Amino acid sequence: MTPTAVVELGRQAIEITLLVSAPLFLAALITGLIISIFQAATQINEMTLSFVPKLIAIFVTMVVAGPWMLTTLTDFMRRLFESIPAMIG
Repeated sequence: MTPTAVVELGRQAIEITLLVSAPLFLAALITGLIISIFQAATQINEMTLSFVPKLIAIFVTMVVAGPWMLTTLTDFMRRLFESIPAMIG
């Protein structure tokens, strides 16, 4: 296994990680932004007001995007396992 192959494998793993986690991060970011604008407009300063909607948004996003996330991870792992003989020798 060459150093180039190791770097390429690491790059692909980081790329898949970012791709799979992006919907959850975006849901939390958008929800947090909306809640913080609401808190600034109404001057309500309650910590649970921002936590609970984020949790719900992440759960809904996971339910909606979960099959795609699982398929992406499964495809990556399948390609990784199939390429083991070529990496060894």
